[in-house]
Amino acid sequence: MATMHDATEIPGSAMPSGAPRWAIEQIAALGPRPESFAAAQPLAVLARWSGTGCNEQGLWGRCSGSSSEPYDTVVDHAHVAFACSCPSRLTPCKHALALLVLWSRGQVGSAAMAPTAAHWLAKQLAAATSRAVDASRAAAQPAASPATAASAAGVATEPSAGAAGEAAATPPPDSSSTRDDRVARMMVGLAELERWLDDRVRTGLADPSLARYATWDALAARLVDAQVGGLANRVRRLAGIVGAAPDWHEQLLAEIGLLHLLADAGRHIGSLPPALGDSVASAIGWQVRQADVLAGVADTDHWHVAGRSDVREDRIEVRRVWLRGRASGRWAMVLSFAAYGSRLDESLTVGSEVHADVYRYPGALGLRSIIGRRYDATDTAAQPALPLHLAVPPVVVATVQAACHEVGTALAAEPWIDRYPVTMRAAPTRRGGAWFLADHTGSVPISPVATDITTVLACSGAAPVTVTTEWTPRGFVPLALHMPDRTIDVGPVADPSFLAQAAG
Repeated sequence: MATMHDATEIPGSAMPSGAPRWAIEQIAALGPRPESFAAAQPLAVLARWSGTGCNEQGLWGRCSGSSSEPYDTVVDHAHVAFACSCPSRLTPCKHALALLVLWSRGQVGSAAMAPTAAHWLAKQLAAATSRAVDASRAAAQPAASPATAASAAGVATEPSAGAAGEAAATPPPDSSSTRDDRVARMMVGLAELERWLDDRVRTGLADPSLARYATWDALAARLVDAQVGGLANRVRRLAGIVGAAPDWHEQLLAEIGLLHLLADAGRHIGSLPPALGDSVASAIGWQVRQADVLAGVADTDHWHVAGRSDVREDRIEVRRVWLRGRASGRWAMVLSFAAYGSRLDESLTVGSEVHADVYRYPGALGLRSIIGRRYDATDTAAQPALPLHLAVPPVVVATVQAACHEVGTALAAEPWIDRYPVTMRAAPTRRGGAWFLADHTGSVPISPVATDITTVLACSGAAPVTVTTEWTPRGFVPLALHMPDRTIDVGPVADPSFLAQAAG
């Protein structure tokens, strides 16, 4: 790749002042491994970069690393593709992630682009047009093979970079054969996972090797190489189950069953119904571009912010905010992430209501969503959001029995989900040393991870109360209590020590 300091003006190289930049959670989700985003953080400093610039399609720069020569990095943010002269085999590499972080912070300004970078970005645009043609052709077919289905998904991929040199400096091509190669690697990885699971079950769960993290990490690393990172994350989480509770054998066997289900479904994704196929693809790690989601049809409603749940996954804090439409009664989940200096999104306050467009990621349940346009009092055709103290409770309040039916229906649609929201009216009770939510139709266990039982007891007075909960395999986690005059947020909070580190 040519040096990008000596940039020359090309048509259309200036970036419009209002061009959107990615959020930090989008960049964190691109990391090929859980530690990739953390490795990029020390490089996301302007002092490490020179010759940076961006326009409406891409961004570029030179990063001073461990090598004597700086690494040339180019990112096509319009079509999600990457090139770097570093020897890393990961895509995107830490230099590309660091450059994206600088760009999201507004620290990469508009500039003219070097001819070599402009030529590569032009090739990406041509490849995107080719993918659109492939997608339209695939949609016309009555049945699609896994390779065709992946091609129709329109995910921009790139071969791993080799050693630094002329080959690594030349931007790799993005063609249908490259996408087919990725699908082939995914199929090989899924087949290997199924063989590994068969061996585990045949050997038995008493195998001492299961207690070693390396047993699970080695498999997860192979799955990452096969580009099924969603399954790799599930495999790594299994290492924490072994020996953690008296019933860990039962939990581990259930998770192994779900892994087998996803591996088998992934190998037959081309023959699945479209919505189910989208769910499987998302679960195994196939990423959907935010631009594609925002290009869909908006679900416009008055959305009640019913509950919030924070959890730490690997080295990133994840916040799930559950919304429920006043008119549609449908659930929507908005995700935000925080890692090393960033903060979780606090724009959606539990108990408030927002009139907005919601765009849903593809899938059978379609829970994960992006908030689009928000309407306010200045919009003549829109109603203003209700004040916090006047916010109405969720539109659907279920009995315990109806809540179990709602969760069961969701599990039938996507058996691999591990969280689902439901609002019920029930009273907290204690039986046999464990806490439950109960009414005249039955009772459900409260998860051991619920941390604010005392607030639930104090507000309910052991009487029935309207509560939004989050179902998990270990039980229900109370998220918010909806009182007549206010809503009280009791959801799990982020790790205080992690937030203190981020704030510092």
